Amino acid sequence: MPITEHRNPLLSWIIGLFIVVIVDTYIGYVFFATPCAAPAIGQFLVLAVVPGVYLTLMYFTLKSQP
Repeated sequence: MPITEHRNPLLSWIIGLFIVVIVDTYIGYVFFATPCAAPAIGQFLVLAVVPGVYLTLMYFTLKSQP
């Protein structure tokens, strides 16, 4: 009889979180350490809102799976 291995259902979310943190760090550096002409609202949307919505929806999707 094969032994089943228990897999963390949130592993994909953790990997996505890690990638979002790396990308946000780089984009934040480009916005704040270089002469970037992006408006403040655009910077806020790119650095906070979009990753937050993405991670929230991904979390709910993965938690709802059996």
